[in-house]
Amino acid sequence: MPRSRYKSLVDTFAADIRSGRLLPGTRLPTHRQLAATQGLALVTATRVYAELEAMGLVSGEAGRGTFVRETSWSPGQSIDQHDVAAGMTDLNFNYPALPGQAELLRNALRQLASAGDLEALLRYQPHAGRLHERAAVARHLHVRGLTVEAEQVLIVNGAQQGLAVTMMALLQPGDVIAADALTYPGFKVLADALHLEIVPIAVLDHGPDLQALESLCRHRRVRAVYTMPTLHNPLGWVMSAEQREYLVTIARQHGLLIIEDAAYAFLAENPPAPLAVLAPERTVYVSGLSKSVATGLRVGFVAAPLQNVPALERTIKATTWNTPGVMTAIATTWLDDGTVLQLEAEKRRDAQARQAVAGEALAGLRCIRHPSSYFLWLPLSEDARADQIAMALTRENVSVSTAEPFATSANVPHAFRLALGSVEMGALREALEKVKWMVGAYT
Repeated sequence: MPRSRYKSLVDTFAADIRSGRLLPGTRLPTHRQLAATQGLALVTATRVYAELEAMGLVSGEAGRGTFVRETSWSPGQSIDQHDVAAGMTDLNFNYPALPGQAELLRNALRQLASAGDLEALLRYQPHAGRLHERAAVARHLHVRGLTVEAEQVLIVNGAQQGLAVTMMALLQPGDVIAADALTYPGFKVLADALHLEIVPIAVLDHGPDLQALESLCRHRRVRAVYTMPTLHNPLGWVMSAEQREYLVTIARQHGLLIIEDAAYAFLAENPPAPLAVLAPERTVYVSGLSKSVATGLRVGFVAAPLQNVPALERTIKATTWNTPGVMTAIATTWLDDGTVLQLEAEKRRDAQARQAVAGEALAGLRCIRHPSSYFLWLPLSEDARADQIAMALTRENVSVSTAEPFATSANVPHAFRLALGSVEMGALREALEKVKWMVGAYT
């Protein structure tokens, strides 16, 4: 039996179990029945079930048969459902923090307590934020190469809400939105909740296949494109100036809304101009302070064409009404006094140090990464299975993410996205060495 067919059968069973088409407790055909219906040798049918069992998806019971397991790898699970057991080294989720950040918060709260407008922060705020706070964000965006007026800025509860507000306000259920074949899982969750159809754009070594996007737009009525041109999650690329110009040309020719996610853009030094600079009339730029400052500081921002601001503002009003005044006051003070820029610079250095550790610990394995990124992409060889290795790493107290949460196409590669920003350096090195050893053991 060709190995590709064997892998396909395992993948089909695995997909049916994770999607819920095969429910926990379902009895699967016997080894002999599977062999007969699929035209396999009995030893091959046994191997299929053995591999599914190694992945934690089925269990064999002597005298009874093979059953689908109740498993923590549930259909809707993604890396955003951050529930890592005690003692587990977390390479699944990024929440980078630096020493001294708690003291920064203490000082900020003391300063806020003595501020003259403290009482005003206890009241409802304007839906898009107070104008002087929006102006602080606009000044910060200027450092990132984006010049916008305060009136174009809307303050939101983190970048994820910025994406949600943008998609709710400017798209309709049934709209088609193009996105990379591997992309941010939080975007996928939103698209599903809002009944938007994601069509995948094939990914190349250094960016999306824009010729494929252009062809797609000629054959489908694509309404928008979601993109991370500056430090893509999970692949770490920074699109070149030429690629950005090409993408803007496609968007203008086909009337696409561009949703530019810049959550990790602060990590890239001297990147090309944001898409919002190249196509200001059709680009909504979304970012926040969760990664550059702290995940608990749920302050994000959206910079949009003026014609889109009223719709975005109405959506903020309909969902959260406004960003919490206290959080926004702290965040915008840090934007103005240079604290955010200082933390961004320190986190770039921290990420570079972690990438150096990863380079040493994973030497010999092919990794796709940016030198200043808090994550890397680890493709596996054709004979390796990501779920099987991930389950084995879990038993070694290392949590990793497979490609499944990131994939927008039916073809899910066997790979890992490894988050480097959540554990101390010694534990990171040890965990990555376990990953390398386990990949070798299962290849």
